[in-house]
Amino acid sequence: MCEVGTRPPLAAERGEPPGGAAAAERCRDMGEQPIFTTRAHVFQIDPSTKKNWVPASKQAVTVSYFYDSTRNSYRIISVDGAKVIINSTITPNMTFTKTSQKFGQWADSRANTVFGLGFPSEQQLTKFAEKFQEVKEAAKLARDRSQEKIETSSNHSQEVQETPSVGLCVVLQESGRETPSSTRASSVNGTDDEKASHGGPAEAHLKSENDKLKFALAQSSSNVKKWETELQSLRESNARLSTALQESAASIEHWKKQFSACKEENDQLRGKIEELEEQCNEVNKEKERNAQLSRRLQELETELQDKELELEELRKQGEIIPELMSECESVSEQLQAAEKKNKDLEEKVRTLRTEVEENKHRQTNLKTELKNFLDVLDGKIDELHDFRQGLSKLGVDN
Repeated sequence: MCEVGTRPPLAAERGEPPGGAAAAERCRDMGEQPIFTTRAHVFQIDPSTKKNWVPASKQAVTVSYFYDSTRNSYRIISVDGAKVIINSTITPNMTFTKTSQKFGQWADSRANTVFGLGFPSEQQLTKFAEKFQEVKEAAKLARDRSQEKIETSSNHSQEVQETPSVGLCVVLQESGRETPSSTRASSVNGTDDEKASHGGPAEAHLKSENDKLKFALAQSSSNVKKWETELQSLRESNARLSTALQESAASIEHWKKQFSACKEENDQLRGKIEELEEQCNEVNKEKERNAQLSRRLQELETELQDKELELEELRKQGEIIPELMSECESVSEQLQAAEKKNKDLEEKVRTLRTEVEENKHRQTNLKTELKNFLDVLDGKIDELHDFRQGLSKLGVDN
């Protein structure tokens, strides 16, 4: 357990890899409690280029703030399965920066990297940034309190170190010894043999106390050197952090330029998509026209079949004409026979003449009807010929 006012040992000092599985185990063993939890995609800066982001998790993982009451420190920890991908101790020098509406980053000088988090929404990013600021202020207060305690303990050790000579004078005066000032000085600042010659229980006790105070002073000096070394390392970390922030700002400008280029390319692609949509609309209109022409062609084919049926009927009716002609010839033969019999059948002449006239009139009507029928048939044939020529032209156009 770390004392109050002292920093927790670094992973390198404990002989452990930073951010390893031992970090998560220590969180459970030391009783650290999560004070805020969210989910985000974790990234780390590329150590070679210091510009590009490398994904540390394949999907969104849990990212939590942990508070260690024994060390009075705060950490951000994220675990992906059995692998700890974030183990960052928050210091007052850290800064969380929002680089976009859903992305933020901070630099960890101890881990010598820059962490980035991608959130599903801007609201979650804002909550995480606010919590980072709160934890940062709490870490600053804890550091200030630790420094005050260190200064108080250092002042106290200096005051105690000056006390032995005064206590020795008081003890000598109380013992009733009338020694000159030179003797008292030799008792205090003399060699060990002289102290032993004047020795007594009080002097032995004072010597042991003085040795303890000297040891405490040496330990305090060693602690001061350690803190000076830590301060120097913090300054170097701050310098590296400044460099990382400058590189991050440069990378932000680079990403802004890439974003502008992507935006322009997106606008061009949208224009091409609109042109393709217009072409698709024209193609759809052409398909509709072709469908209409196909339907019209089917209708014309149906009409052609109907006309062919009518023509077939007319042909069948035309086959009756020879029969009518043969009837006319038979009637003429009968007429000739009747004329031959006219001499023999004078009484029937009038009747036969009447019948002949009626037959002639009937024949005339039949001829007239036949002529009209032939004229109608010729018109139908001409219409069918024109209709076939129109269909052939329509097929050539398609």
